[in-house]
Amino acid sequence: MKLQAAAILTFLAFASVMAQEPTIKSTDMEPLELTQEWDKTFPQSDRAEHTKITFRNRYGITLAADLYKPKNAQGRLAAVAVSGPYGAVKEQVSGRYAQTLAERGFLTIAFDPSFYGESGGTPRYLTSPEISTEDFSAAVDYLMTREDVDPQRIGILGICGWGGFALNAAANDPRIKATVTSTMYDMSRVNANGYFDAMSADDRYALREQLNEQRTADYRNGSYERNGGVVDPLPADAPQFVREYHDYYKTARGYHRRSPNSNEGITKTSSLSFINMPLLTYIGEIRSAVLMIHGEKAHSRYFSEDAYKRLTGDNKELLIVPGANHVDLYDNLDAIPFDKIDVFFKNALK
Repeated sequence: MKLQAAAILTFLAFASVMAQEPTIKSTDMEPLELTQEWDKTFPQSDRAEHTKITFRNRYGITLAADLYKPKNAQGRLAAVAVSGPYGAVKEQVSGRYAQTLAERGFLTIAFDPSFYGESGGTPRYLTSPEISTEDFSAAVDYLMTREDVDPQRIGILGICGWGGFALNAAANDPRIKATVTSTMYDMSRVNANGYFDAMSADDRYALREQLNEQRTADYRNGSYERNGGVVDPLPADAPQFVREYHDYYKTARGYHRRSPNSNEGITKTSSLSFINMPLLTYIGEIRSAVLMIHGEKAHSRYFSEDAYKRLTGDNKELLIVPGANHVDLYDNLDAIPFDKIDVFFKNALK
């Protein structure tokens, strides 16, 4: 009896302590400083309304987004959440896609990923296959609760590295009714195997040694070394695709002061989690519609072609854009097949 009484007293003491802990609500958000002036790399449309919004992911990180809505829109709309490329911000490629789709009748949000841009999260400039995937589902959480959005008509669009995160999110989140990827990268594959799968197991081990030495240095220094972003100035022997990245991120065409790619880059050790986590493992189980778009001349084309082979069902499509390279699908309005994307989403989100 004494043991039983002691146990009850211990439990009551524990319950009392727990009752004093503050309750963290899913709606609690950290304050963010959002730029109110138009600071995009593309002109503002007179056919779409623009507002700044925030929402919170499952890890408690507050994300910043630009919301675009067709002017004079009535009723509940189909909605699309957009992000990417990897290392870019919403003022660059994703915002251009989102605003264009809003002109065509969709309510859209272009969001900054956790840890960079105007979004919250520390340490800064980190990326994570899990959290980056979660950001898409968090965007769906937000859209599901808006009165001007039809919760049964929500899609996502991922560009470059965020194409892989979009596929992973679609595999895990049946609320996503349609997915578009544009110039998609498989970030797990490229980090673990290098471009064109040129790395051996020994190469990968050497990379792990290097990155874990960097972890030690980061811990010792109390800061996180970044990878430098897109190389600048260009070396004489730079591959063509590196020149294409430079032409976008390091020139007036696409430079933005908050973009990691345009500046000092992502943390070096971010690669570790991608090496060890196959991002696209379950994409064959996606039951909703998927459209994958890639440029004919893109160095990264094989990522989309190989991922597409793993998709199942008759509601999947791969579109190769003639003559386009990887970066053409960032901002070249003659190359980005917006008519096709528009029709795809309207059919899939009826």
